[in-house]
Amino acid sequence: MLSLGRTSLLIFLLFVFSSSWNVLCCHQIERDSLLSFDRYISAAVAPLNWSSSADCCQWEGVTCRSSDGRVSHISLPGRGLRGTIFPNFILNLTFLSHLDLSRNQLSGSVPDGVFRRLQTLDLSYNRLSGSIFQANLTLPISVRTLDLSSNLFNGSIDALFLRQGSNLVQFNVSNNSFTGPIPSSICSGSPFLEILDFSANKFNGAVVGGIGGCSRLRVFRAGFNALSGLIPLDMYNLKTLEEISLTNNKFSGPIDDSISVLSNLRILELHVNELSGGIPPDIGYLTKLKQLQLHTNRLNGSVPLSLTDCSNMETLLLRNNLFGGEISTLDFSKLQRLQAIDFGNNSFTGEIPGSLCLCRSLTAVRLAYNKLTGEIPPCMAALKSLAHLSISDNYLSNVAGALEILRHCDNLEVLFLSRCFNNEPMPDLLHLNGFQNLQILTLGGCQLKGQIPLWIAKLRKVKLLNLSFNQIYGPIPTWLGDMPSLFVLNLTQNFLSGGFPPELGRLPALISDNSSSDLSYLALPFLFDSLQYNRLFNLPRGLKVGNNRLIGSIPKEIGQLKLLHTLELSNNFFNGSIPTELSGLVNLERLDMSGNHLRGEIPRSLERLHFLSAFSIANNDLEGEIPRGGQFDTFPASSFEGNPRLCGVVLHRNCPVRSPFETSLEEEGEESSSDIPFGIGYFVGFFAVSITLMFHTPWRRVSDVSSPSIS
Repeated sequence: MLSLGRTSLLIFLLFVFSSSWNVLCCHQIERDSLLSFDRYISAAVAPLNWSSSADCCQWEGVTCRSSDGRVSHISLPGRGLRGTIFPNFILNLTFLSHLDLSRNQLSGSVPDGVFRRLQTLDLSYNRLSGSIFQANLTLPISVRTLDLSSNLFNGSIDALFLRQGSNLVQFNVSNNSFTGPIPSSICSGSPFLEILDFSANKFNGAVVGGIGGCSRLRVFRAGFNALSGLIPLDMYNLKTLEEISLTNNKFSGPIDDSISVLSNLRILELHVNELSGGIPPDIGYLTKLKQLQLHTNRLNGSVPLSLTDCSNMETLLLRNNLFGGEISTLDFSKLQRLQAIDFGNNSFTGEIPGSLCLCRSLTAVRLAYNKLTGEIPPCMAALKSLAHLSISDNYLSNVAGALEILRHCDNLEVLFLSRCFNNEPMPDLLHLNGFQNLQILTLGGCQLKGQIPLWIAKLRKVKLLNLSFNQIYGPIPTWLGDMPSLFVLNLTQNFLSGGFPPELGRLPALISDNSSSDLSYLALPFLFDSLQYNRLFNLPRGLKVGNNRLIGSIPKEIGQLKLLHTLELSNNFFNGSIPTELSGLVNLERLDMSGNHLRGEIPRSLERLHFLSAFSIANNDLEGEIPRGGQFDTFPASSFEGNPRLCGVVLHRNCPVRSPFETSLEEEGEESSSDIPFGIGYFVGFFAVSITLMFHTPWRRVSDVSSPSIS
């Protein structure tokens, strides 16, 4: 019994002691320092609720050491914190090793002592500013991770600041406004660096030797700067490298052959530079390579056969270069993981390789703007994941066969076939099924002959339809107005006849924004009206029917298309007046009605089109004064030339002076006679009554004579 009592007493004392330890572990100085920080900030969502009566080690985002209860970690990412960092906040937290205030809205400068004793400092995605790297300060030896990305920091990075950072492993200053050269000497003082990210700043000049001193470097990013010169050769000695990203700079010269020794490389992004020469012939040794982006350079020659040995490749982008040679010599069958390939804007020849059909993971293929011949291989029907295909501007044939094959690609959303199939019949595939997910279809510039086929009416998700520069004849189908998603229709330069269907004035996607954003971001960019687009919703919504043989008046129903940006009706045979209802096109930016037979005056209601930046009614039969004010004061004289009866300041042609009587009649129209000047009105009335009395029996009342017949 005695032994049992002593045991119970011992357990009780341990419980009390442990409870007291947990309650009293927070140090007063550290609590006060944290509270001072809390007073300098506010939270957009909910306050931190740090209470002075509670143990600070139990506060949100605060962690203390178990040995002595000193604050070691503060982690408050994404809490919507606003305000500045209190200068003495860090100095009093003498055992703080990890500070994470990322993804908040903190502003102002960073106190000089913020790096003191820290191992991890993450201030990324805030609004902090100022010059943080100064020669009179040094990075403490304790710091291992430093992330200052996505802020407003500026100034240069002084190499002396980094000279003592011998334990630095990660250094990220991307997306700021740092200037000057990249401190490549950082590797001499920080040999353990694994991640270096200088991207999206204003660094300039050449990257001199020194990067090779980071013998453990895995990631090196310096894209979106103004760096120039050769790619540093010592970088090719870093066999630990997994990612090299130097995109959007001014690097020149060749890609050195020694890059093939970087056997761990997974991502190589050198696009949008001024690189020349060819792809290293032994690039196939990079068997772990997943992304190769060399597009938009001055690279030339043929693609090495060894490239298809990179069996882990997922993204292969070589567009906008000077490559050539037979594309059919490449065997893509080994690239089973390939998802996106872009060989566009080069000079490749030959036929589309059938081995591409074996890359069953393909979602995007772009071979446009080359010199390819032949037909689309029938095996492409097996590419069930294919969403984006662009083969425009080649010398392919059999458009009907191409559509029959591609209709089996169930996920196809983007199909560019422009300027390929020359002088063939417009496919009239009455029983065509498929393309139920298609959102972009272009068959422009093929000189296809025939009428607009009815099978297009089945494409209920199509947003962009381009049939321009063909030999299409007949009327514009009224069913186009019922296509629920269509907001870009280009029928320019054909032989279309008849009137402009009023039904087009009810296109749903041009009246209300009911279109989905399935293609908000495309796997590969595309050209439209000579501009490159990455996002479909950035396209200007438009109706283009210029250079045809359309007749009749411009339907007033067009004025309902309030989301329309471009309306092109030029070089047809439209007559009648310009509908005043066009003033309902409140988002219109371009309006071209030139080269028609339009009559009457320019409606003054068009002054309400505040976004109109391009306007032409040249070469019509219009008359009267050109409206003044609004956007009309910005249009040049060429917008109105070819209308000899137009007048106004812009044409330096004075309008004829009208008498008050003419102006009143013309402006008021058929208004009541009370608006006519009193003298004339009285005379006319008196004369009419006198004549009436002369020709009627004297006993009939005047009121009976002047009363209108109800029948």
